[in-house]
Amino acid sequence: MPKITPRSVPSSAVEHLINNGYSSALAKIFAARGITDSKQLDTSLAALLPLDNMKNVHQMASLLADAIAARKKILVIADYDADGATACAVAVRGLRAFGAQVDFIVPNRFEYGYGLTPEIVHLAAQCKPDILLTVDNGIASVEGVAEANRLGMQVFVTDHHLPGDTLPDAACIVNPNQPGCMFPDRHLAGVGVMFYVLLALRAELRERGAFIDQSEPKLANLLDLVALGTVADVVKLDQNNRILVQQGLQRIRAGRACAGINALLQVAKKNPATASSQDLGFTVGPRLNAAGRLDDMSLGINCLLADDAATAIQIAAKLDTLNRERRGIETEMQDSALASLETIDPSDNFSLVLFDETWHQGVIGILASRLKDKFHRPVIAFARSNDGEIKGSGRSIAGLHLRDALDLVSKRHPALIKKFGGHAAAAGLSLAEADFINFVAAFERVSGELLNESDLAQRIETDGALEHTEMNLDVARSLDIQVWGQGFPAPQFSDNFAVQSQRVVGEKHLKLRLSSQGKIIEAILFGRNEPLPEQIHAVYSLSVNEYNGKQSLQLVIRHWQDAKK
Repeated sequence: MPKITPRSVPSSAVEHLINNGYSSALAKIFAARGITDSKQLDTSLAALLPLDNMKNVHQMASLLADAIAARKKILVIADYDADGATACAVAVRGLRAFGAQVDFIVPNRFEYGYGLTPEIVHLAAQCKPDILLTVDNGIASVEGVAEANRLGMQVFVTDHHLPGDTLPDAACIVNPNQPGCMFPDRHLAGVGVMFYVLLALRAELRERGAFIDQSEPKLANLLDLVALGTVADVVKLDQNNRILVQQGLQRIRAGRACAGINALLQVAKKNPATASSQDLGFTVGPRLNAAGRLDDMSLGINCLLADDAATAIQIAAKLDTLNRERRGIETEMQDSALASLETIDPSDNFSLVLFDETWHQGVIGILASRLKDKFHRPVIAFARSNDGEIKGSGRSIAGLHLRDALDLVSKRHPALIKKFGGHAAAAGLSLAEADFINFVAAFERVSGELLNESDLAQRIETDGALEHTEMNLDVARSLDIQVWGQGFPAPQFSDNFAVQSQRVVGEKHLKLRLSSQGKIIEAILFGRNEPLPEQIHAVYSLSVNEYNGKQSLQLVIRHWQDAKK
C-alpha cells in the first residue's frame, strides 16, 4: 500500500508569500514546491529568460534571415509527437510571417522511425529544399545530417533532447542541452526552443531594417501552441516554462487561440474560456498525439496550421476518432500485459521490460507509463518493428535517469542496442528481436545498480489536510487558473472522512457525500463501482463542478484507504 506523506512547507516562505498578497492556502502550496520569493511566480512575458545565453541562437537567426532574403526553400523536419507537431506549427507559422518559403514533412513512425534519418533526407530531397530545419529532433542524427550535407542541403538543428557523444555536422545547432550552452533553462520543450529561435530571428530582422515599411509579426500569437507542446511533452514546469504555458493559456481563454486548438477543445467538449494546463495535457495533447501514434502526424500538424474553423473542426473530429481507437488499443494491451505478469511478481525486480508481438508500436509509450505508475518501476515496453527489430518505449521513476541507464547498457554491451535517445523520465530504443532476453538482463542489472529499495517504495505526496475554511469554491477556482504539471504538481490534500452516502454513476464511478467535522462535501471517485467502507482516509483534489450552468465544489478522490485499518 502506498505511503501517504505530506510535503515539507518552509514557514519563512509561507510568511513571505502571505505578506505579498497570496492566500494562506496558495502560500503553503507554493512554498511546498520550492517557491521562496513571489518573484518566482511572475508569469509575465517580461520575466521570460533572455535569449542571449542560448548557444548559436543568434547565428541561426542570421542564417535564417539570409535564407529569407535569398528566397531559399526551407523544409521543416518534424517529430511525430505533440511537442514535435506544435514545434513544426510554430516554425511554419512564424517563418511564413517573416516572409520565408517554408513547408514541412514529418516521418511516419511506422515507416521511418524517429529523427532525421538518411531515409528521411532522401524523402525530403524530393521537395528540392535548400535547408532542412529540424524541430524537436536532430541532435542525434549524425548519419542523416551527413547524408543531407552530401546531397547539398544545409541542416539547421533545433532540439532539446540530450546529445550523444558525437554531435551531427549541422550548419547550426540550437539546443539548451548541447555542450557549452549557458542558457539557464535546460527544460525547454522542442517547441520552446523553436519559439526562442523565432525571437532571435525577429531581433535580427529588426536590426536589418526589415520592419521599417511593415509591422513586426506578433510572436506572442504563437504562445497557445507553445503552451500545448510544453505541457504535452511533460517537461519540467520551471518558472520559464510556466511563463510560456500561462501566457498561452491566457490567449486560449481570451478566444485568441488558433483554430486547431479551439477545434480540439470543442471535440473534447471543453470550454476554451476556462482552459487549464490539465486540459492541454490530458485532453488536447492526447488527441493530437493520436495522429502520430496510429496514423500520420501530418494530420495533427495540418489541424494546427488550419486558419479557418470549418477545416480545423473537420480534422479535429478525425483526431478525436483516432484517440478513441487509441484508448481501445491501450486497454487491450494493458490487459495483455497484466495477464502476462500474473505468474511474475514485479516487486522481485528493479525494472520491468515486456514484449508482445501483437502490441501496437504507437501505444507502447502509454502502456509503459501506465505500468510504471502501477508498479513504480522503470518500464520499457517493446513492439515488433521491421527486419527482425523491435522498438521500445520506456518510462522511469525519479530515482533512475532512463537515458543515462540505456547509455550505460550500451557502453557495456556495444552491439546490443541499435539506437536510443530520450530524457530522464522517457526514452526510446530499438534492438534485434533475438536480443530481447539479453537486454532484459542487462537493463535489470543496471537498474539494480542505480536504484535502491527506498526508490521503489511507492509514496503519494500531498499538501496535507486542508483547513475546512479553505475547502470552498473560491479556493478551487484559484487553483484552477494556476499552471500545474511536471515538477510543479497540482495540489492534492489528505484527510479522514465519513462516507454518508454513495451511489454508482455512469456504471463505473462512485458519487459520494462525505463529512468531516460536521461539514458535508460532495465528491466523486472515478473508475470504481464497489462500495467504500464507512470511514476513509482520502487523498483528494478540489474541483469546480459545473451542472446546469451552476458551479459547485466537488472533491475528486485520487486514492483512499480504510481509515479503521
